[in-house]
Amino acid sequence: MSRDLRESARTEAFSDGVIAFAITLLVLNLKDPLLDQTLNHSSLFQGLLSQGTAFFAFVTSFATILIMWVNHHNMFSYIRKVDTTLLFLNGLLLFFIVLTAFTTLLIANHVTFPNQTDDGKTAAAVYSGNAIILGLVWSTVSYYSLRLSGGSREIKINPIRFLIGPAPYAVSFALSFYNAFLSVVAVLVIAAYWTIASRWFWRTALSRKD
Repeated sequence: MSRDLRESARTEAFSDGVIAFAITLLVLNLKDPLLDQTLNHSSLFQGLLSQGTAFFAFVTSFATILIMWVNHHNMFSYIRKVDTTLLFLNGLLLFFIVLTAFTTLLIANHVTFPNQTDDGKTAAAVYSGNAIILGLVWSTVSYYSLRLSGGSREIKINPIRFLIGPAPYAVSFALSFYNAFLSVVAVLVIAAYWTIASRWFWRTALSRKD
């Protein structure tokens, strides 16, 4: 294995560890309702029902981070060269992935259904706002790593194409001011779409050399 391939493998392995840690943190938002002194429930069933939003946030964020990991794996399946700039960009990407655990906590604690509170909408706005930043950083990492690995000239000279990825997350941000649940679901749907599209993108981008 060449030095470049070893460095790429090391970067992916480190990223896998951080993402695994981030996805594990999500479960800390779930509690045994009868052991939590801040809650007052007469039965376990009632207590579990009261954590519906927390379960919803956990499932959604778990799926979203899982999708990010799949996309990250797809990307590094094609990356053949790593430099210091890419390492820092990848680190910034991991920062916002880990931050998803905090934004999920906000969703779990403040989003209510069917009533839509101002705090719930703010939590959804922070959650979707983090998704927008994640998308922008992701696009930056993709664009830079593609140039570094020798992608097609068409994509190299058209960085505007990489703004298409995070753009749909603006819809989820706009929805947060109307319906917090719809905003969170929109983040999941958009992330799921890019799971399908990312593998095709990387295969196409690196199949045409300059």
